[in-house]
Amino acid sequence: MSDYLLIASRDPFTSPSTREVYELASALSERGHRVTLFLIENGVLAARGSADYGALREIAAAGVRVLADEFALRQRAIPAHALLTGVEAAGLELVIDALAAGAKTIWH
Repeated sequence: MSDYLLIASRDPFTSPSTREVYELASALSERGHRVTLFLIENGVLAARGSADYGALREIAAAGVRVLADEFALRQRAIPAHALLTGVEAAGLELVIDALAAGAKTIWH
């Protein structure tokens, strides 16, 4: 079992390829890997509870740890309490820690 960190920076509403990153996260989790999806930049837009982005809700329910960058949330005036169920706000230091621990990382 490996640790994977997938970093999604694109708005899934305008970048259809983001769906592929979500599908990869789900597939890796289904194969027993520990997977974290870290949303940064415009990727955090899907994490808004009001966005009701089903694909993100599905992977969170499937066991993928979904985090949204605190800085990107602040820049877009999205409060942590307004995130989809299953999505947590986190600092960028999480990425640094995962890289230092040897997590396999994919940035999209």
